[in-house]
Amino acid sequence: MSATVDYLYAIAAATTELREAVAALRGVGDAPVRVVTDRDMAAVVSDVPSADFEEAPLTAHLEDLGWLETVARAHHGVIDAVAARTTVLPLRLATIYRDDDGVRTLLAAGRDDFLPRLARLAGHVEWGVKVFFAPPVDPVTDPGTGTTAAPPAPELSPGRAYLRHRRQERHTRDTAYQEALEAAQRIHVAARGRAVEHTRHRAQQGALVEGPFENIANDAYLVPSDRSEPFLAAVRQAAEGEDTVQLEITGPWAPYSFAAAAPAPENQEGEEATAG
Repeated sequence: MSATVDYLYAIAAATTELREAVAALRGVGDAPVRVVTDRDMAAVVSDVPSADFEEAPLTAHLEDLGWLETVARAHHGVIDAVAARTTVLPLRLATIYRDDDGVRTLLAAGRDDFLPRLARLAGHVEWGVKVFFAPPVDPVTDPGTGTTAAPPAPELSPGRAYLRHRRQERHTRDTAYQEALEAAQRIHVAARGRAVEHTRHRAQQGALVEGPFENIANDAYLVPSDRSEPFLAAVRQAAEGEDTVQLEITGPWAPYSFAAAAPAPENQEGEEATAG
C-alpha cells in the first residue's frame, strides 16, 4: 500500500492562473497543494497519509469532531484561496483517489460534464441567506423585559387565568410565526430577483442555532461577482422593519451549492444541491 493518497479539493480548467493560485498553498495536514492535469482539465490535490485516509481509518476519523473540523477548515481554505483566482468546482470533504493516474481518469471521464459547469459558474459567487424567527417575548415568563403583564381578571381562578394566558401566548406566537414566514418569503423574492440561481438547504437545528431563534430559511444564491452589492442591498432592504425575523448573510463563497450540473428550470426552486 502506498504511503500517501491524493486528497482532492476542486476541479478547474488547467490554466496559468490555477498554477499561480496553488503556489505556496498548503492544505489538509499542512501538505503542499499541487495540480494534476489531463489535457485542459485539472484537479487541485494534496498528498495525505494513507494511514489516515484509507477507508477504515477515514471512517473512524469522521466520528472525531475535532479532527473533522481541522480537515474541513483546511479543505475550505484551499478552495476559497483558489476560487479567488479562478473558477472551481468544489468537491466534497475527504474526496480521495489512490494516485494521480486515478485523478487523471476522473478528469478524462468527466471532462464533458465539468467544462459546462465551469463555464456556467465563471464570474459568479455564492451568497448564503439565513432567516431566523425571533419569538415574541412574554413579560410573564421573561420579566427582565421591563414590561408589566396585565393582571389576571378577578373573576378567574389562578388556574383558569394561567390557561387563558397560555392560549394568548400561543396565539401571539403563531401570529408572529406566520408573519416571519411571510417576511422570509419577501426576503427570498428580493434575493432571487438579483441572483441567477437559487437552492434551498435544510434549516439548521440544535447546536447550529444560537439562543431562542428558529431557522426558517437557509438559502444559497448564485450571483454575478460584479452584482454582489446590489444583491446585498436588496436583501437587507427587504428585511428592514421586520421585527419577527433576524437575518444572517454569509459570503461571498466559492459556488459550493451550485457545483453540480445545472438544474432543470422547474427544479431551480426549493431543491438542495450538493457539490462534487
